[in-house]
Amino acid sequence: MDIAIALYEGFTALDAIGPYEVLGHVPGAQITFVAARPGPVRNDQGSLTLVAEASLAETTAPDLVLVPGGPGRVDPTTHADLVAWLREVDAATTWTTSVCTGALFLAAAGLLTGRPATTHWTARAELARLGATVVEQRVVRDGKYVTAAGVSAGIDMALTLVGVMAGDLTAQAIQLGIEYDPQPPYQCGSPDTAPAELVEFLRARAAA
Repeated sequence: MDIAIALYEGFTALDAIGPYEVLGHVPGAQITFVAARPGPVRNDQGSLTLVAEASLAETTAPDLVLVPGGPGRVDPTTHADLVAWLREVDAATTWTTSVCTGALFLAAAGLLTGRPATTHWTARAELARLGATVVEQRVVRDGKYVTAAGVSAGIDMALTLVGVMAGDLTAQAIQLGIEYDPQPPYQCGSPDTAPAELVEFLRARAAA
């Protein structure tokens, strides 16, 4: 299976690397990082660089596409080449997926219109404005379209995909192999459980 993880300046590292770590263990999987141009692409913090091995133009028929998000509101109009590429390759993909605000790119391409989808909690209104039916779940699947909520949810999405593609046992083996057993020290990983003042602080920061 040919998997293309799309990169762009300002992507969030875990959005891409979390699913990469999971999907890379699927037998027969070939993962390629792609971008507008081959070469280094810097993340949102500016301190980590991943190398795109191929350009979008060179990547014409991936079986699975994954688009990571970025901080706050990622404006898809500033990445028109990525949006156009998604619209084109989606015609032949087996899976079209996103993590966090990466869903905004899928929606901007018209791929989520009227479909249930999720994204980072601070970007739900924007996703709805772009035509998706927002569902407040960690992973949402509608046919071949699979979207994950914020950042760390990409790992859950990737494991979900592996379960469908390669079976539960393979997905469970990968989960055990990477010792994915979340036990956070704080119960504030969701706006439903976090203190209200913290939710408002992050909501305001994202809006800015």
